Amino acid sequence: MRRPFLKMNGLGNDFVVWDAREAPLRLSPEVIAALGDRASGIGFDQMITVERSPSGADAFMRIHNRDGSEVSACGNATRCIGRLLMEEKGVDAVSIETRAGLLLARKAEDGPRSVTVDMGEPRFNWNEIPLAEEFADTRAVELQIGPIDDPILHTPAVVSMGNPHAVFWVSNVDAYDLGRIGPLLEHHPLFPEGANISLAQVISRKEIRVRVWERGAGLTRACGTGACAVAVAAARDNRADRTSTVHLPGGPLTISWRESDNHVLMTGLTEVEYEGEVDFKAMTFTRTGPGDAELDAAAPAMETAL
Repeated sequence: MRRPFLKMNGLGNDFVVWDAREAPLRLSPEVIAALGDRASGIGFDQMITVERSPSGADAFMRIHNRDGSEVSACGNATRCIGRLLMEEKGVDAVSIETRAGLLLARKAEDGPRSVTVDMGEPRFNWNEIPLAEEFADTRAVELQIGPIDDPILHTPAVVSMGNPHAVFWVSNVDAYDLGRIGPLLEHHPLFPEGANISLAQVISRKEIRVRVWERGAGLTRACGTGACAVAVAAARDNRADRTSTVHLPGGPLTISWRESDNHVLMTGLTEVEYEGEVDFKAMTFTRTGPGDAELDAAAPAMETAL
C-alpha cells in the first residue's frame, strides 16, 4: 500500500501530514515510531491525520506523537493544517476540530504562510491540567528535581492548553541539560497524563526565551501549546504583558491572551518541506514533490523565463 504525505513544520516543530478524509488511515504505535525515527524513517515530532469532522468543522485533526501515543492538542500543527485548508478552500479562515475542542485558524497579516490560531481558554484548575493532587494556586506548585537543599529546578507554574504544561522560570534557558531533565519531569508522579516541560527566561515584559521538552516527542525546536502556556503563565504571574513574543530555538511566536474572552491567540510561520509517499509494504518512503524552499528558489528563474 502506498500513501502520499506532506512533510511540514512550524518553526522547526515538524510533522508528517496524511489526508484521510476520503480513505481512512490507522497506523499502529510501532509503525508511527518507525516512521518518526530520524535515523531510519521520515523523522518528525508529530504525525497528523486530517479526517472528516463529525461536527461539521472544516476538518478533524488527529495527533500522534513520535512514540505513537495520541494527544489532544498541538498548536504548531494546527497552524500548518489551517494553512493547508485555507489554501485548498480559497478562504481566509477555517475551523479545525481536535480532541481538545474546536480551534479557529485564520490568515495572519504578515504573509500567506503565517497563520493565527485561536487556541481557546487556558485551564488552571489542578484537576483540569490534570495533576495527581490538589493545589489551590497553580502559579507555583511544590515540585523540584535535584537535592532537596539545592534543587536544579523547582516550583513550576502549571497550565493546560488542551495538554498539560509545567513552566520553570530560569535566568538562562541554556544553562540546563533539558535532554536529561525533561524525561524525569515528563513522567513525574504529579502528572498522571505526563507533561510538557518548559524552561522560560523572561527577557522583558514583551520578550520570553523558551526551550521545551515535549511529552512523547522529546526536545523540539518549537512547541505551540508550550509557547502559549509560558506566555499565559508569565502574564498571570505579572512577569510579562498579555501579548508577548516567545522566542523558541526554531523562531518566534506571537502570543496574545485576550482579556475580552480569555482566549489565547498564537501567530507564526508555517512551511511545507516536501511532498512524499510511503510504501507501507516495504516500509520505505520517497520524496515526490518540492516544498516551499524549492519553490521559492525556482521562482526567480521561472519569472526570467517568462
